[in-house]
Amino acid sequence: MCEHIARTEKQLGAILRRMRKQAGLTQGSLGSRIHLRQGTISRLEAGEPAVQIRTLMEALAALELELVVRPRSRGSAADIEDLF
Repeated sequence: MCEHIARTEKQLGAILRRMRKQAGLTQGSLGSRIHLRQGTISRLEAGEPAVQIRTLMEALAALELELVVRPRSRGSAADIEDLF
């Protein structure tokens, strides 16, 4: 599996949306797996900053993903945006 870099909430949301779709899940079906409403999944994928860390971690687990923290690469946020 390839790695994805996110430096903003919107970038992380885009990654989650892409991975959910690759898993063949709708927002509603992902939400059902972790007992959240479809609207909550939508807000998470939109990169809304008010989403709780617990919600993010549950969504990552449901998609069989994990969060890795490492030193930041030298690329700018604009460089990362080009990946999306």
